[in-house]
Amino acid sequence: MPSRLPAGGGSAARIAAVRLLCTAAAAGETPSLPHLLALPPVAPSPAADELARLLLAHHNPFHPAESPLQILSGGGVSLTGDILVQLLLRLRGASKLALSLLHAARLHPSAPRPPADAYDAVVDALGRARQFDAAWRVLVDAAADGAASPRTFAVLARRYVAAGMTRQAVRAFDDMEAFVGREPDAGEFATLLDTLCKYKYPKVATEIFNKRKYKYEPNEKMYTILIYGWCKVNRSDMAQKFLQDMLDRGIEPNTVTYNILLNGICRHASLHPDNRFDRTVHAAEDLLKQMRDRGIEPDVTSYSIILHVYSRAHKPELCLCMFRSMKERGICPTVATYTSVIKCLASCGRLEDAETLLHEMSAEGVCPSPATYNCFFKEYRGRKDMSSALHLYNKMKAPGSQTAPDIHTYNILLGMFIRLNRHGTAMEIWNDMCESTVGPDLDSYTLLVHGFCDCQKWREACQFFMEMIEKGFLPQKITFETLYRGLIQADMLRTWRRLKRRVDEEAAKFGDEFKLYHIKAYKR
Repeated sequence: MPSRLPAGGGSAARIAAVRLLCTAAAAGETPSLPHLLALPPVAPSPAADELARLLLAHHNPFHPAESPLQILSGGGVSLTGDILVQLLLRLRGASKLALSLLHAARLHPSAPRPPADAYDAVVDALGRARQFDAAWRVLVDAAADGAASPRTFAVLARRYVAAGMTRQAVRAFDDMEAFVGREPDAGEFATLLDTLCKYKYPKVATEIFNKRKYKYEPNEKMYTILIYGWCKVNRSDMAQKFLQDMLDRGIEPNTVTYNILLNGICRHASLHPDNRFDRTVHAAEDLLKQMRDRGIEPDVTSYSIILHVYSRAHKPELCLCMFRSMKERGICPTVATYTSVIKCLASCGRLEDAETLLHEMSAEGVCPSPATYNCFFKEYRGRKDMSSALHLYNKMKAPGSQTAPDIHTYNILLGMFIRLNRHGTAMEIWNDMCESTVGPDLDSYTLLVHGFCDCQKWREACQFFMEMIEKGFLPQKITFETLYRGLIQADMLRTWRRLKRRVDEEAAKFGDEFKLYHIKAYKR
């Protein structure tokens, strides 16, 4: 049975509209992805989209008692577990609001407990905002409800590592046994190593691996992860050392292992002047030969890595030659392959050729990703070509488009139009981004605040600075200092004091509903 949130005040018309949305869009539970760290995907859900927009538009962080959660609770609106999860996924950029929604759903006496996916989504949202005390409290609640899982701890550890808090991540991994009732297994240990390596902490990952390899039998996956981590920080010597250690243990590397080594050779190598480019290509060819000698045939990823080298070196003819050669050998290009070639062509100014390849890509049944379109947007930004950028943007967001703008698309366009003093267009894009629920994120707010400071639009800069804090994002130190210095130099000390008073109010009036969660007020 769907849960019913507690009754409260609100507009009758709004309540009726929300009830209609919820009852019309009940869907089956979204299956969790097989990867341990993977939260459920943001599935198409008109109801969740509309509810997220309503909550984001009407939530007032200074008056939690008048929270827009009453829109959902007034009139007995029903929420299924799936709608709740999809709502929380759409609110990942507004951690306080996500926490408030979970809290209200959890405490209602007649409602079934929120699903495990809901707790994991809120832990992830709080971790993004670096509210780790609150994330732990949610984790304790999840354990009390029987919803804590290894994925909950994997998500928390990832957010710790993303914040540079590697010791706390390892401690969270070790604490898993107390909440889940069993020790982490080898797969979960590999996930911890993978998280550390992806965020460029291979030294920490290697230290943990060496201490615990007698408890967790090393396997192909663990070695491949460590090789990837050292390659990511451009230490191919350490990567080769782990490859040799892997072979000494009798563990055979696979295509993924070699592709990671190939990527390590190619990704960070300096390609200018041409003799460095030639040296990198020769090293890549030697590794491909080594692969073949071991009976491992290069796959589409192997060729895509080489294509990326040509793209970085601005060698469009070589890119196109290898691309055609791949297709002749019967190797079907992937989205990443097409994107590498399109990026090369666009960055070399050959936009017509890039557009031709984009049409060919669609004709072959390969759907362009937002990253594919972002190659064009970056070139338009460099050319200050606003009309072409807007034309492509409108094409992406048109009904029936298979590829919608992602957060990077919005941020590229925001930065472009703010830099060109087209603040009206920038605000239109900002509103589109807020309605799409893919953002904004910390980078989006930082772009706006810094852009308005550069143009000495202090009112708008203060408005978005305050909104950033209300949404649960902690501004970077440079953002705080830029705004403070600008206001002081503009002889607007009174404005600064009003802004500071509002920040203090945000800390004082946050509301009783969050007292248990140890949400930290913004302080600098």
